[in-house]
Amino acid sequence: MTGHPPIMTTKFTYWQEDVGKFLGYLNDFPDHWTQEESLQDLKAHLRDLYETFSEGHFPGIKKVEELELA
Repeated sequence: MTGHPPIMTTKFTYWQEDVGKFLGYLNDFPDHWTQEESLQDLKAHLRDLYETFSEGHFPGIKKVEELELA
């Protein structure tokens, strides 16, 4: 055991507009898009959003989850 905490991940969706800006959202929070000048900046902002949204209950925030059917 190395003593390092496990790396947490979450999925996000992004694209680049014709004008060069990167837009994206966390797949768990698809209604909350953000945009930045670079993919690196977009990822940083998405990390901040994840921390904020994960801290507690926010009214009106829709979430996506998987439902086990069988």
